[in-house]
Amino acid sequence: MMWAVKLGKLLGHPTHSAAGWVVSKLFVFGNRLLEENAVQLCGIQPGDTVLELGHGPGVGLESAARLLTEPAGHLIGVDYSQYMHQMASERMKELVAGGKVTLHHCDVAAMPLADNSVDKVFHCNCYYFWPDLRKSTAEIHRVMKPGGVMVTTLRLLILAKLASKNVMPRENWHPEAYMSALRESGFTDVRMEDKKQKQSSFQAIYATASK
Repeated sequence: MMWAVKLGKLLGHPTHSAAGWVVSKLFVFGNRLLEENAVQLCGIQPGDTVLELGHGPGVGLESAARLLTEPAGHLIGVDYSQYMHQMASERMKELVAGGKVTLHHCDVAAMPLADNSVDKVFHCNCYYFWPDLRKSTAEIHRVMKPGGVMVTTLRLLILAKLASKNVMPRENWHPEAYMSALRESGFTDVRMEDKKQKQSSFQAIYATASK
């Protein structure tokens, strides 16, 4: 089962290596539908400040950036992997240079963002790799404006299969664990809904930052 452990580590923290490159391609093609739906479901407005957690190679960042058409609209991305940070920085280099997008290489549990500064948050295939769900969700709540909305997208069936093969590093992949941490951190209206698009089924978890 060593391969499963190694794969789990790579999925959570892709390195600048041949295997990391393969994982990045999996993110681009495998996550595109989840990324684009997370962007759509969180209801981004043209002047919002939007944050993506664990942005990977930048597919979701591209989708969100297209919606931030007002001058005040700003997109922030954070990722723990230096390799993913570099890859997304290259993909988004023009918008980063123009100040529309800001990317941080950091831990979700310690983000260099001001309190109550973010309107919308989205992420996909991400929370399962956070070592401390409670600490991470508390940090997300800290940076969000009261009433701000966060959306997470995932494929529960695939997660369960990966977990059965010991690819998931901990029990954090269970939606109940994540949703419980969100509620404990002050989020309200925490719920999971089944979705379907283009013959593909997935789940979306919603949470609203308390006012």
